[in-house]
Amino acid sequence: MNAIPPSLGDKTAKAVSVDHQPLYADRVRIYPQKVEGPFRRFKWAVLVLLLAIYYLAPWLRWDRGPGAPDQALLIDMPARRAYFFFVEIWPQEVYYLTGLLVLGAVGLFLVTSLFGRVWCAYSCPQTVWTDLFMWVERMVEGDRNARMRLDKGPWTAERIIKKVAKHATWVLISALTGGAWVMYFTDAPTLVVDLLNFQVTGAVLFFILMFTATTYLLAGIAREQVCIYMCPWPRFQAAMFDEDTLTVTYEDWRGEARGKHKAGDSWEGRGHCVDCLQCVNVCPTGIDIRDGSQLECIGCGLCIDACNRIMERLDLPKGLIRLDTVSNQVARAQGGAAPFRLLRPRTLIYTGLLALVAAVMMYGLATRSTLEVNLLRDRNALFVMLSDGTIRNGYTFKIINRARADREFILTVSGIEGATLAVLGGSSGSRAAVFSTRPDQVETYRVFITAPRQSLDGESTDISFVLEEDAMENGENVIQDTVFLGPKR
Repeated sequence: MNAIPPSLGDKTAKAVSVDHQPLYADRVRIYPQKVEGPFRRFKWAVLVLLLAIYYLAPWLRWDRGPGAPDQALLIDMPARRAYFFFVEIWPQEVYYLTGLLVLGAVGLFLVTSLFGRVWCAYSCPQTVWTDLFMWVERMVEGDRNARMRLDKGPWTAERIIKKVAKHATWVLISALTGGAWVMYFTDAPTLVVDLLNFQVTGAVLFFILMFTATTYLLAGIAREQVCIYMCPWPRFQAAMFDEDTLTVTYEDWRGEARGKHKAGDSWEGRGHCVDCLQCVNVCPTGIDIRDGSQLECIGCGLCIDACNRIMERLDLPKGLIRLDTVSNQVARAQGGAAPFRLLRPRTLIYTGLLALVAAVMMYGLATRSTLEVNLLRDRNALFVMLSDGTIRNGYTFKIINRARADREFILTVSGIEGATLAVLGGSSGSRAAVFSTRPDQVETYRVFITAPRQSLDGESTDISFVLEEDAMENGENVIQDTVFLGPKR
């Protein structure tokens, strides 16, 4: 009989135990408890404001003149335009959108370095819609304990009715969310009429259903899983923190050693934390803030509201859990205080970048021209020799008229003596050509320049196209330099 040595048997048992561990841990469902307080009221105010902006903004109107869309905020994909009140962005001006993204990113860095994860706590769409969905759940199924009993109990008629009512409300909110999102890409009143008449296109219906499904899945089903596992922001937001960043903190020097407390008992030799777990119960991600700063903490401050209510009942000072800086916490533990510093190297850098990008964008918008010209010389053939010995080059001329009015321009060419202009489908053999442009359109013309061979400098002659607006005053002019190619001497 072969006996297994005790030490080897222990190792074998441990190996078997490791082999049978699941690859993925089961999700521990979180049941956030209702809480009242300043942070909760602020969250409600921000939620109502942001939802109002999201759902109502597509209905704002802005008069841009005849033939132009009057929706204040619109990304018109077929027309390849983006409208933001008085600003109209063309495809060639995508750098303005890039600038907005840079402003948003740097602004988020600045706010995070000062006040922690306020974006995650109050403004992130995942937080806003999850908060709304949890409010619906609480209205239908009750608070934390009632929901836990409901989920652990059998499938009775009451449970089925409540679950159906909750999910139906979630689907309705998700559908309104998906529809509102599509309204930013098409005229809102027109979309509503088309939906009521069942005349929406397949593409519109697809995007409405897609955003409905994602809203329902992320805000109703995934919830805190998005913040903990899917969102990249918590992974690198700590790089913007320092000892002067405001974060949700637990004063362990005051709260420890924690334990239950009975009325009339002395507080000598023990901390103020009574281990009531209210801070854990109200947390939307289910963490214990007493364990210190954690990736899952979104900084909403609901645990502060919950703890302060307990401190009031116990007649103890508030702020056992508070929004504070690390430097002030260290000072308070030693009986002092550290001031909150707004001006720090990182905040000054972020503010400088923010001001620089904003100034560049404002300057660009202020000096923005309503006229742009693109000139492309034909590459095949490089030139054509006509029967009378003259040389001809072809060019494609594009005039971008960003004004909301018809405009006329006169095109001339300089640099070659005796050169004449010819426009495909228009004038020919003249010194100048007249172009008409429609409002907010791109007009394309084929232009041919013919010049005597003796007027050329050689294989390549520098020339300039001059486009002048045919207006009495405030007309815009554009000069485009190019070359005229000919044969070798």
